[in-house]
Amino acid sequence: MAFVFQDALLLPWRTVADNAALPLELSGMPAGERHARAREALAQVGLAEATAKLPHELSGGMRMRVSLARALVTEPRLLLLDEPFAALDEMTRQRLDDQLRDLWARLGLTVIFVTHSVDEAVYLAERAVVFSSRPARVVADCVLDLPVERTVELRAAPGFARETHALRVALARGGA
Repeated sequence: MAFVFQDALLLPWRTVADNAALPLELSGMPAGERHARAREALAQVGLAEATAKLPHELSGGMRMRVSLARALVTEPRLLLLDEPFAALDEMTRQRLDDQLRDLWARLGLTVIFVTHSVDEAVYLAERAVVFSSRPARVVADCVLDLPVERTVELRAAPGFARETHALRVALARGGA
């Protein structure tokens, strides 16, 4: 299992590669193997050329991809993400949504993604669970009727609008 927080939480004095390799270092993996796995994970998130950079040299989206690589380096079967793209601009967020769906498809991960964005939930998910406000309880558990392959055009399709409407109704019903 691996976790990606809302903030990238990178160590500012460590390179991108060393940040990505951190979980393997903490588990005692030899340096050569952990650095090879970190480079592979960084390549999976499109950062193969950034391994020697420091976090302050990266955009917000790039920092989140390093955080994602740090989670992927452990080869988890379950990936938990807590609003990882919330602080990013819309275009960066949509690019990362696409990258995450691609990783999910290629790696066969189970992903639990927490978001407050209904559009993002519908775009990313095969299934969406809606919670009420505190105390949290399940208001709706919806299997989304959308194609597996998601494209930018899908966001303007009637089926997408239907699914986002259903989730918004569930949120209103739950008092969120």
